[in-house]
Amino acid sequence: MDVLVPSFINALNGSSVKIPCTFTSCYKMDLNTFIMNWTYQETYNDTKEMFMIFSRRKEMVTLRTDRFGERVMFAGNLEKNDLSITLSDIQVEDMGIYNCYVMNFPDRTEGYGSIQLNVVTELPPPRDSTIAVAIGASVGGALALLILSMVVLKCLRRHQKQELIPEEKMEEEGKLDPEGVAEEGTKQQ
Repeated sequence: MDVLVPSFINALNGSSVKIPCTFTSCYKMDLNTFIMNWTYQETYNDTKEMFMIFSRRKEMVTLRTDRFGERVMFAGNLEKNDLSITLSDIQVEDMGIYNCYVMNFPDRTEGYGSIQLNVVTELPPPRDSTIAVAIGASVGGALALLILSMVVLKCLRRHQKQELIPEEKMEEEGKLDPEGVAEEGTKQQ
């Protein structure tokens, strides 16, 4: 059993946010034995407060708490193993840790995911990666040119060596005089 959640979410004060939780299991979900709940805690040292469960009547039940009131809704899809929730009208007091627990029998282990919700007064601007892409392309292009030039130089040197080898052999065998002219009676091809 694997539970997939983001490690943290930034939410704008006063907005609504979907807190995702999905799971994978080797077994098909049997609603008669399936167990799921969501809990909240301000910090990892605090007590967990349960605010949503999957009931024995095979339905999601939001437990009305003083903290969330009616601001929490199930936003997932059980058929797709999606246990996500939506929290509306986010308040600074909603900042904390949201835990998604899943048990899908006959899996032997409980799945668990923990998400840190941060409430901000303004969302950080999206990162502009144009500069990073330009720098990466420049460096990559320069490296490609360097490698290409090294390959061309190596090929040229190898080609020159291949041309010199036959002349050196003929000199050693005495068929060429030191200036590279063939002696009488020998053929050059």
